[in-house]
Amino acid sequence: MSADEVRFMERFKVGELVVDAGTPILMEGSNSPQLYTALYGMGLRYKLLPNGKRQVVGLIFPGDFIGLQASVMGEMGHSVEATTRMTLCVFDRSALWSFFKESPTRAYSLTWLAAVEEHFLGDALATLGQRNALQSVAWALARIIIRARALGVEHEGEMKFPYKQQDLADALGLSLVHTNKTLARLKDRQLAIWSDGILRVNNLEELAEVGLLSDLDAATRPIL
Repeated sequence: MSADEVRFMERFKVGELVVDAGTPILMEGSNSPQLYTALYGMGLRYKLLPNGKRQVVGLIFPGDFIGLQASVMGEMGHSVEATTRMTLCVFDRSALWSFFKESPTRAYSLTWLAAVEEHFLGDALATLGQRNALQSVAWALARIIIRARALGVEHEGEMKFPYKQQDLADALGLSLVHTNKTLARLKDRQLAIWSDGILRVNNLEELAEVGLLSDLDAATRPIL
C-alpha cells in the first residue's frame, strides 16, 4: 500500500479485539456496528436450523473479512465463532461507504473477497449435491491446503488445522462416523492425514483428482 493508503486504513481501523476459542463473534440475525478482519487465529461460519442441526458454511483464516454481510444487508445471515484464540482488527461499519468513496482500490479488495466467497459457496453446493463422501472430503482437504499455501501457513504439505472432525462433517453434510471412516480411507491411501490439530497432505495432485478438483492455483489475494 502507498503511504496515503496506510494512513487511510489507520483512520478506518478503530482497534483490535482478542477473543478466546469458542467465543461467538457475530450471531445470525444480529446487526453489529463493527466489521472485522482476522489478523491471527482461525474460526468458522455456520447456520443453525430450528431443529438444532448445524451447517458450517465456511472456515475463517487470517486475512478474512467478517461482518460485511450485515453492513450491506442489515443483519448477519450466519453466525461466526472463534475456533482458536483470535486477534481481530476492528473497523467502524458506519465508515464503510466513505471507505468505498475515498479508497476505491482497497474497496475493490472487499468486493474481490465477497466474490471469492460466493464462488466458494457455489463449489461447496456442488460438493454437497454431486460429490460422494470420499470425493467431498478429498475436495475439502485439497481446498484447505491450497488456501493455506497461498497464505504462507503451509510448509511441505503440512499446516496447523485446529478444527474438529464434527466441523468438517457439518460443512459437508456427512455424519461424524462417515467423516471419520472417509478420513481413514484417505490416510490408508497415504493421501492426507489429519491428527492432533495437524493436517498433512502427501500428494496434493492425487488428492485433488479424487476430489474432482481441477484448479490447484489459489487466486492472488489483495491485502487489506
